[in-house]
Amino acid sequence: MNKWALITGGTKGIGFAVADCLAKAGYNLILTYASSDDVAAKVQSDFQNIHHNKVHILRADVSDMNTIDVIDRFLEGEDLKLDALVLNAGLTCRDPFETMTFESWNRVFYANVHFPVFLLQRIVGRMNRESSVVFTGSLMGIEPHSVSLAYGVTKSAVHALTKNLVKFLAPYSIRVNAVAPGFVDTEWQKNKPAEIRQNIERKVSVGRFADPHEVSEVYKMLIENSYFNGEVVVIDGGYSYK
Repeated sequence: MNKWALITGGTKGIGFAVADCLAKAGYNLILTYASSDDVAAKVQSDFQNIHHNKVHILRADVSDMNTIDVIDRFLEGEDLKLDALVLNAGLTCRDPFETMTFESWNRVFYANVHFPVFLLQRIVGRMNRESSVVFTGSLMGIEPHSVSLAYGVTKSAVHALTKNLVKFLAPYSIRVNAVAPGFVDTEWQKNKPAEIRQNIERKVSVGRFADPHEVSEVYKMLIENSYFNGEVVVIDGGYSYK
C-alpha cells in the first residue's frame, strides 16, 4: 500500500489515535501539530520504528492564516497525492458569555470552520479520486454546550459543512463525512476533577469515557467504506440516556 493520509492535530488525543489506526492499516502519514516539538519528534520516531510507515510531521497552527500555505507548499514540494484528509485540529474558548471577546470568538471560528474549508479548497486538487475527507465534529455540536458557546456553535457548523460539501466534492469523486465523539479519554479529559468525570459518566449508558482508539476505528471505517457520504456519525456511548 502506498496511500497517504493527512491528519491535522495528529500528534495527540483523537488525532494521534487516528494516526495510529491508519498506520496499522498501512497508510503513510502527514501529521500537523501546533506546539511541543519534543512530542512531535517522538511520534514520528515511534511510528517509523513500529509501523515502518513514511511519516512527515509539520508544525502548522490552525489559528494562523499562514498554515494553509505551509501545508500546500509541503504537498507540492513532496509531490504527494492524498487518499484521506482528516480535519481534526481545533480550538475552544471557555470564557463566560458576558466577558467573551470578538477576538476569542473569531479565533475559534477560524480554527474550527474557516481553516478546514480553505485548506480543503487549496489542496482538493491534490486528493486522489475515490479519496475521503473526515471532519472531527462533536457531540457538543448536537447537545447544548454549557461551557463553550463558540465551540458548540462551530461544531454544529462542521456538521452542516459535512452535508453541504457533498455536492461540491462529488465532481472530484471525493466523499466527506464527520465523526461526532462524545467524551473521550484524551489528555485534557483525564485532568478533569474526579467529581466532574463521575457526573459525566453517570449520563453515559456504558458508564465511562471512550478510549481514543475506539473512536479512531470510526474514522477508519468512514475513510475505507465507499458508501458513507455526507454522514455525521455519533459515538457517545449512549450519552444522556437517563
